[in-house]
Amino acid sequence: QVQLVESGGGLVQAGGSLRLSCAASARTFSAYAMGWFRQAPGKEREFVASISGGGTITRYQDSVKGRFTISRDNAKNTVYLQLNSLKTEDTAVYYCAAGFLDSRTMGVLYWGVGTLVTVSS
Repeated sequence: QVQLVESGGGLVQAGGSLRLSCAASARTFSAYAMGWFRQAPGKEREFVASISGGGTITRYQDSVKGRFTISRDNAKNTVYLQLNSLKTEDTAVYYCAAGFLDSRTMGVLYWGVGTLVTVSS
């Protein structure tokens, strides 16, 4: 069982930045691909970004490319999501995920509880 705890969410103005962190309890953290998903009010959860276990492969949803950056520190069992140039449509609960890369995004084995990001205009 892997436990994931997100932090770093909050209220930010449009155009601002935030950094989300996700601490994992896994003893073999580097064996898991990690990712971020988000769910806006009234919408389905959607993929945002993923990163391979070694950190060499990253994938992004088209709407966040060039604005968000996923990274990981395997020594700290932590994955990050840097959110820049935030837009009001980025408002959502952001969920950390652990699993494996598939052909498009990632397969999820474990979910975090989420952290709320609110972008004001």
